[in-house]
Amino acid sequence: MNKTSIFAGACMVLLACCSCNNDLVEYKKNDLKITLEKGESWLHDFPLFLGINKKNPPQIAIWLEDRDGNYLSTVYVTYKIATQSWQMAGKNRRKESLPYWCYSRGVKYDDGLYLPTKKEPFTDGLTGATPHDGFDVKMQPAEGLKQFRVKIEINHSTDFNDNYPKSAQEGDKNYSGGKEGSGQPAVIYAADIDLSSDAISYVATLVGHSSPDGSDGQIYPDTSSLTSALQIVKQITITIQP
Repeated sequence: MNKTSIFAGACMVLLACCSCNNDLVEYKKNDLKITLEKGESWLHDFPLFLGINKKNPPQIAIWLEDRDGNYLSTVYVTYKIATQSWQMAGKNRRKESLPYWCYSRGVKYDDGLYLPTKKEPFTDGLTGATPHDGFDVKMQPAEGLKQFRVKIEINHSTDFNDNYPKSAQEGDKNYSGGKEGSGQPAVIYAADIDLSSDAISYVATLVGHSSPDGSDGQIYPDTSSLTSALQIVKQITITIQP
């Protein structure tokens, strides 16, 4: 297994795919292991052409905030949104994919949007293709960082349901980017971590969904309109290594 280690501002991170041999990843005392356990909808049928579908894993961003909600650093983000490498998206920049992460970073690009471009890709954290299984991320908090919040945003392309149909038009409250857009908006999970406490394990909780069309960086707490989006992950756990 190839290991990639980079400095990400508030932490050191290492991606460890569950489909690889996790025994090769060495954890030290107080390292954090962020585990995304795949749910029933982890893989989604993305339409290609002539009725042919491709099994796609979700787009994901993991980042840190302080307890006041201020952005600190990105731990991991999927390659497609980090480099604007979407397949069959046409002229859609996919601002609806992971808008909460984009707005949290607060980096505005030349076209007025808050997501990276091909010309200016995201380079301040670990990027990679989402594994077809769940995966772990090893994180070494920066010295002195004891209390912080882990945020995770997750989204599928073309994950339409009755509440977010493909037929929704721009300007409709349930518009999510058109036929190559998201369908159901991204879901957001969070966990407050306190390294000075005796806790050794935290479970991230669902706190809401992102803007359906990516027009803002708000959290929408009501997730009753979502179906399969709630089943992308089974559980997200942050474990402090002894």
